[in-house]
Amino acid sequence: MASPLHMENGTHYRRMTSPIPIDLQLLRRFDKPGPRYTSYPTAPLFSEQYGPKQFEVDLITNNHEESGPLSLYLHIPFCDTLCYFCGCTTVVTSNRRQIADYVEQLKREIDRTARYIDKKRPVVQLHFGGGTPSYLVPEQIRDLGAFVRRQFSVGEDAEISAEIDPRGLTREHLEAFRSVGVNRISVGVQDFDERVQAAVHRIQPESLTRQTVEWAQEVGIEHINFDLIYGLPRQTPESFEHTLRKVVELSPSRIAVFNFAYVPWIKPHQKLIHLEDLLLPEVKLQLLKLTVERLTGAGYLYIGMDHFARPDDELATAQRTRTLHRNFQGYSTRADADLFGFGMSSISHFGTVYAQNAKTLAEYAQAVNAGQFATKVGYRMNRDDRVRKHVIMRLMCDLQLEKADVEERFDILFDEYFDESLNKLTEFVAAGLIEQTIEHIRVLEPGRLFLRNIAMCFDAYLERMKGLSIFSRTV
Repeated sequence: MASPLHMENGTHYRRMTSPIPIDLQLLRRFDKPGPRYTSYPTAPLFSEQYGPKQFEVDLITNNHEESGPLSLYLHIPFCDTLCYFCGCTTVVTSNRRQIADYVEQLKREIDRTARYIDKKRPVVQLHFGGGTPSYLVPEQIRDLGAFVRRQFSVGEDAEISAEIDPRGLTREHLEAFRSVGVNRISVGVQDFDERVQAAVHRIQPESLTRQTVEWAQEVGIEHINFDLIYGLPRQTPESFEHTLRKVVELSPSRIAVFNFAYVPWIKPHQKLIHLEDLLLPEVKLQLLKLTVERLTGAGYLYIGMDHFARPDDELATAQRTRTLHRNFQGYSTRADADLFGFGMSSISHFGTVYAQNAKTLAEYAQAVNAGQFATKVGYRMNRDDRVRKHVIMRLMCDLQLEKADVEERFDILFDEYFDESLNKLTEFVAAGLIEQTIEHIRVLEPGRLFLRNIAMCFDAYLERMKGLSIFSRTV
């Protein structure tokens, strides 16, 4: 039987019949705690020695004639109910006054920051993250989106995205998001199996997800991402294969399949999960193997880490053209933009600076209401940080690195500078995960599963964090 064709915007691509093969033995071997490298250095190194005054100074320094485009992140932390698996910074509430007050605080922070940024700098990316941005009422979505557009110059071709929870969603919510320019949504699915949903306190009938997709398409939102999680309580290879099959039928542009991190010492609400429902590590690895094989077999490209995309999606194009980037929202197609995060716990990264806002609602509100920046911790990168960040990000995004390019950019001798790192890479070479020559380092197809492990070889700070339970497992 002929392979079926998918079509989007007139572009056809043929479903692949040869999925990426996964070696369970290698998964077991390299499964260890490690950073996700949405930043380098990673967030545990951020310090309270960096605060609002330092942030203001760096804002002024950053805003000059050569300053580039902007990426904006708006954190909406509120949720109606608590999902037991959640690792995000959230506030579970039904208090609409509290939510309205926060939106006003968010606008005050945006206004204060915008005063330091040249209006000519275009916004090429805007993301409504959470929590649950769709927990706002439609009027608040329109108001907040319009406010951002008054403070910044949002480009006509900007990627404007929002995270969506189908539960409680109405068509009016999606109409409101579309009215402020949203052209991509990420739909929280996690798992279609009812037993799994009950175990993690997130009851979401399949019909709600399908309705969300239909409404999005009707209001003109063309690009739809699905977020799944493998390793959830009560999942089995059979049940998750059923979920993957349904997801492929709905044909989203991108699929993110995250590894469930059971970290009750960091997220105490995870203690609500019944221990007998947790999966054995071996089953989690089987689920990962199943996920990669099924999605690549269905025609999705494995970008790396936990991301899959259609061959005609911008993410896949960016990887082919080596313009892919990685930040606190994961993989991104807007590589040269300075990121400014607004709201509690949000993180900004511009130039050589990382700055994170206060993580609690009360502390964030206190700072903003006092007319101050809400910066709680931050970090200024040194030269070695910049060199290592470049190497880590290029390997994770391009899946290859030309040593001569790094030498020219940073005026170093690559093999000498990274002598210790290259020694650590030898086990990945022996395992057939990377190719290393005098000229380059290239991640081979099976190595895409181990990008975090490969990047760890170039991390100068891991040793000092050894023994701390702060990272999820790499696979």
